[in-house]
Amino acid sequence: MDYKDYYKILGVEKGASTEEIKKAYRRLARKHHPDLNPNDPKAKQIFQEINEANEVLGDPEKREKYDRYGKDWKHANEFEQARSASRGGRETFGEQTGGFRTPENADFSEFFTSMFGGGGFEFQQRQTKFRGQDYHAELRLKLTDIYYTHQQNVVVNDKTLRITVPAGIENGQKLVLQGQGGPGVGGGPNGDLYVTIVIENDPKFKRLGRDLRTTLEIDLYQAVLGGEIIFHTLNGKVKLKVKPETQNGTEVKMAGMGMPVYKKEGEFGDLYVRYSIRIPTGLTEKETELFQELAKLRSRQ
Repeated sequence: MDYKDYYKILGVEKGASTEEIKKAYRRLARKHHPDLNPNDPKAKQIFQEINEANEVLGDPEKREKYDRYGKDWKHANEFEQARSASRGGRETFGEQTGGFRTPENADFSEFFTSMFGGGGFEFQQRQTKFRGQDYHAELRLKLTDIYYTHQQNVVVNDKTLRITVPAGIENGQKLVLQGQGGPGVGGGPNGDLYVTIVIENDPKFKRLGRDLRTTLEIDLYQAVLGGEIIFHTLNGKVKLKVKPETQNGTEVKMAGMGMPVYKKEGEFGDLYVRYSIRIPTGLTEKETELFQELAKLRSRQ
């Protein structure tokens, strides 16, 4: 059997007192208990090691044997008897303590009572309660998804939960589902589920708080002569009037056409539309002549 440094496993010095060992064990057991770390094999392994270390160092007799014989401490009685026999004496090291119940063979509630009850390994009548582990999930949405309050499904640990997503929620904001986390221990309350909202970038609209910004391409003739354009917003189609002689980069404000304000029903931000003028290409000979004529007319002014 390989040597295991139980002092190192519990993070205490070799000369640590019984109380220091007990505190270290409680802290580590609380942190690495499998029920508080579901689906984490490493935590389960660490939990087994600290149980083993505490079983030895928490018992003065076993600890004495471990300090003296290291990895062979379980054979201490045999060593002592052999040494006594070689001296012709009759002394023995002593019998091992009987009836000791370890966390492995104690039932669940008794284990937590013995571990955190404050009375060493003597089982207490009271039972310490622990709140369950909080779970964390991520919900990816499109900008169009959060224009209206709606419901989405979230799957956590193979369990499907229905969650309400309020309109106007922010990227990175967390929604909390109380009691939907890990189960409590020893009758303690369940943990909570924290769902982080991740809003994907939209190819058309850029969100800045409650406002939206977008670029709309119009042709040269619309920019020069003006007119109406059917424009698609997050809330449907609207008619957008383009003023005559609109310059490239001109920005217009569409009040109340931005994002809904989080948990303020009926309140919206604004939509800002920047015009990008598209220059015609592939001109015919006649179109080229007309543009040349326009250029001459402009030069005479």
